[in-house]
Amino acid sequence: MQEFAPPLTFASLVAVLRAAGCVFAEDEAELLLSTADDPAELAAMAERRAAGHPLEHVLGWAEFCGLRIAVDPGVFVPRRRTEFLVRQAAELAPDAAVVVDLCCGSGALGTALASSLRDVELHATDVEPAAVRCARRNVGGRGTVYEGDLFAPLPASLRGRVDVLLANVPYVPTEDVGLLPAEARVHEPRVALDGGGDGLDVMRRVVAEATAWLAPGGSLLVETSERQAARAEETVGGSGLIPRVVVSDELYATVVIGTRVR
Repeated sequence: MQEFAPPLTFASLVAVLRAAGCVFAEDEAELLLSTADDPAELAAMAERRAAGHPLEHVLGWAEFCGLRIAVDPGVFVPRRRTEFLVRQAAELAPDAAVVVDLCCGSGALGTALASSLRDVELHATDVEPAAVRCARRNVGGRGTVYEGDLFAPLPASLRGRVDVLLANVPYVPTEDVGLLPAEARVHEPRVALDGGGDGLDVMRRVVAEATAWLAPGGSLLVETSERQAARAEETVGGSGLIPRVVVSDELYATVVIGTRVR
């Protein structure tokens, strides 16, 4: 691993990042400079970024829906396209909403949605201990984060009460995981990426139980790829929920929504 002696100037930092293949070297340099507390920390951060660590892991945070979300090493980095899912959820949420965030990772989705609502009861789960620790910092006093697989750790009292069920499940087909950029493939947990043979295995597990947890009129929201959308919509509809697909061309985002009949 290459080492960089402090102090790094803006110009030399840009040169380091550009040599490492960072497309937005100037923007990243500004973020690193504004985050580092001293020249030694800046040099260490530059070293990690040049070695291929995700920028968000190097900074310790990601911007998501206008918030700074803490993101620890080894935790899935929230994608900007997923802001579209949060916006759709905000439109569906009632005034006093019960929200569940499954596969919550850093807790970005639940935190962002709770921040946009006036009155919310938020619950979040993830199977990865590192993600749970990170999510608890982000969620803070807005709600409760549980460690466990999907619905398993949730209190039974939530059954039939959930107004908005966020499920940003892994949806990369197993054979495609090896094609992901190294930042994801090497530095993010595989369980947060690998969705099984066709990428929809975890989604099917969520859909199979969703109706029992949703309140009448409540909605499940799942992100998929464009090519998976038709199959995902069919799966959601087969569970008894009313399905629809919404797309953001701007963010290249596809969200499948399933609503329980009132």
